[in-house]
Amino acid sequence: MAKSHLLVTSLLVFGNVFFIHAEFSPSLIVDMAKIVMDNYCSPEKLAGMKEAIAAASSNTEVLNIPDAESLANVLSFGVQGTISDSRLKVSYEPNYVPVVPPKMPPLPPEQLIAVLQTSIKLDILEGNIGYLRIDHILGEEVAEKVGPLLLDLVWNKILPTSALIFDLRYTGSGEISGIPYIVSYFTDAESPIHIDSIYDRPSNTTTKLFSMQSLLGQRYGITKPLVILTSKNTKGIAEDVAYCLQNLKRATIVGEKTAGGSVKLDEFKVGDTDFYVTVPTAKSINPITGSTWEVTGVTPDVDVNAEDALATAIKIVNLRAQVPVIIEESATLIADNYAFENIGAIVATKLKENLANGEYSMVVSKDSLEAKLSSDLSTLSGDKSLKTTSNTPALPPVDYSPEMYIELIKVSFHTDILENNVGYLRFDMFGDFEEVKAIAQIIVEHVWNKVVNTDAMIVDLRNNLGGPTTAIAGFCSYFFDADKQIVLDKLYDRSSGTTTELLSLPELTGTRYGSKKSLIILTSKATAGAAEEFVYIMKKLGRAMIVGETTAGGSHPPKTFSVGETNIFLSIPTVHSDTTAGPAWEGAGIAPHIPVPADAALETAKGIFNKHFADQK
Repeated sequence: MAKSHLLVTSLLVFGNVFFIHAEFSPSLIVDMAKIVMDNYCSPEKLAGMKEAIAAASSNTEVLNIPDAESLANVLSFGVQGTISDSRLKVSYEPNYVPVVPPKMPPLPPEQLIAVLQTSIKLDILEGNIGYLRIDHILGEEVAEKVGPLLLDLVWNKILPTSALIFDLRYTGSGEISGIPYIVSYFTDAESPIHIDSIYDRPSNTTTKLFSMQSLLGQRYGITKPLVILTSKNTKGIAEDVAYCLQNLKRATIVGEKTAGGSVKLDEFKVGDTDFYVTVPTAKSINPITGSTWEVTGVTPDVDVNAEDALATAIKIVNLRAQVPVIIEESATLIADNYAFENIGAIVATKLKENLANGEYSMVVSKDSLEAKLSSDLSTLSGDKSLKTTSNTPALPPVDYSPEMYIELIKVSFHTDILENNVGYLRFDMFGDFEEVKAIAQIIVEHVWNKVVNTDAMIVDLRNNLGGPTTAIAGFCSYFFDADKQIVLDKLYDRSSGTTTELLSLPELTGTRYGSKKSLIILTSKATAGAAEEFVYIMKKLGRAMIVGETTAGGSHPPKTFSVGETNIFLSIPTVHSDTTAGPAWEGAGIAPHIPVPADAALETAKGIFNKHFADQK
């Protein structure tokens, strides 16, 4: 109500503040506002307008304005701002000529062909990519007249292409009845699809637009790539076509956000004056989104400058041509190499099904393809380590001095002696065996010797993200005695088809902690990879109590595989731990003996040891 009063009031104020010498009656504004109220396509925005008009009609104040064009500009500004719609426009046209919709003249065939060839641009690009540009969307009546010619001159040349780039960057006009024609050529013929609803305000009717089951010529189909180019000049019916095909997931929009026009604009004469009001009298309501592209425009899937849209579209089409090979090759690599053969086979089959179902048909870049593939691999396998990856080369080894190693170790490890002579050891990453072996004596001197003589130990792996598993056997060995070699785990390598026993080491640098003193390992949902293998072994062999949260459910360090001749790489776990004694930890995580939130795990462990030692006194 207040906003509607603002419409009329603000217009009167504009006139009074800026101009003198009245020439126009306030009834002009009242008549204009009534036209808007009776015909504007979104009446919900006009609540309270009747009261506002009644208030304005009783105002006898004369508009102080010197000329009609200035008044028209002021009125346009006021009504656009009040309703938040730039499509509304007031104009002064003393020499008004009604706009007559263009009709196809009765031309002889040879001239009609020349007209069509001028207004429609067609090309077959490298890679059998079709390019079609039209600057006006033909309506049903004209389409029926020129349909056979369009079929021969344009459509039959487009049909054999492998993909189509549909250029609407310059399309600013068209007929509503042309929407179903265009959309239907890119949909299935089996059953009608509700593609749009057009609400017409003057008649207060809604017309549902459906795809057509019968068309002249063949359909382009639903599987070949379709990319629509847009610009800020794409307007009206062209926006509707783009929005419909975008939300049907049939087309990818590349370019700029469109103009935000209207499916129908009508121009009304204001009373007996030479003023006219342009009003959007109908609006599109998409049945999928429940909203409209009008005013706001169609947002492209790939936002680039209009002049770059064609080149970008070609890149997208070329990428999509590679997608089937990429997915098929990925499926083969996973089936042949994934650690758990049965899961690998299921993932491979599902990937191919996803490909056949068109789930990769809308990728627009290598990044989006990798993201989609990674998401699918993780979902299908339940393994976060099965994913796409980069093939970043390993960094060259750094030649540290002994002093530098000491400083690095001090930062990497944290030790403490807690109450009751309980040792505390934290480190957040496992290192490679050969690298650790080279500095083992330094680690023993500056880390291990600080905790080895304690009566019990807490090993904190809550923030340990994993790393290589090559040093696991050595670290585990410190918590067992030297007189007996123990099978820590059995590792099955899918790539080679071999099973390797992971054994405790008979010789170690420094003193063993042994198998008699109590050990608690702290875990969190971030504890992953190599850290999980250590936790798994120590829990399985009954050597440690696990306190905290279920671990991440990662994997043994995965291998990187190149997908064919592409620049896409897969991270595939190829090794899994022994599953004869229970379910695998890979993908599922390791449940603690005592589940507590990660941030409470240390205090819980301290409490357990304090009670243990108190009971011994």
